[in-house]
Amino acid sequence: MLANLSNLNTAGLQAINSDQLFPRESSKHAPRVLLLYGSLRARSFSRLMCEEAARVLNIFGAKTCTFDPSGLPLPDDADISHEKVKELRQLVEWSEGMVWCSPERHGAMTGIMKTQIDWIPLSIGAVRPTQGKTLAVMQVNGGSQSFNVVNQLRILGRWMRLITIPNQSSTPKAFMEFDDDGRMKPSPYYNRMVDVMEELVKFTLLTRDTKDYMVDRYSERIESGDNLMKRVNKNL
Repeated sequence: MLANLSNLNTAGLQAINSDQLFPRESSKHAPRVLLLYGSLRARSFSRLMCEEAARVLNIFGAKTCTFDPSGLPLPDDADISHEKVKELRQLVEWSEGMVWCSPERHGAMTGIMKTQIDWIPLSIGAVRPTQGKTLAVMQVNGGSQSFNVVNQLRILGRWMRLITIPNQSSTPKAFMEFDDDGRMKPSPYYNRMVDVMEELVKFTLLTRDTKDYMVDRYSERIESGDNLMKRVNKNL
């Protein structure tokens, strides 16, 4: 074990800084949450679920915005200057947490849901628009309950370096869970959705002021340090 430690690049090793991990001052503004849904149908249950979730988030003190994916082009089929692409990216940068809700289609999330996520870059210049932010995942089903979509969304959330909360929501036979006005009926599925939104707000409040420090990595510190030394040596 000690022999292995001798191979480490100790320049990148740092003791955990409790002052950065537990700041004395915390943000006072309402948590900003972006909601994405995965269907363009006139009666889209993933949209209705996001609308219901937004109402709950507002009660918990969050400020919400729901992105309308209608008109968003396929990835690589348009330039990043496209208005819908710019709108989505600006909302992602604005947000401190996100909700992703998709129907299950052919055992997977919809192409509409995946297209939105594919347009979100890991980095925009020096800004990483998703890293360290919170994420809640939900799905709606036309038939029996399934967890295919939430499992896939978790993989994508991890890939995007989002803090994906433990709780999740999967609603079977969603067409039976909403009334004619598009409001979700009282049920254990409604209760679970509320649980998920409550947990999202709590995690967002806990992490938003420390997200940059929480995702600060040894491997990236030594890489940036090595690159700096290479530039210095090149100029000597």
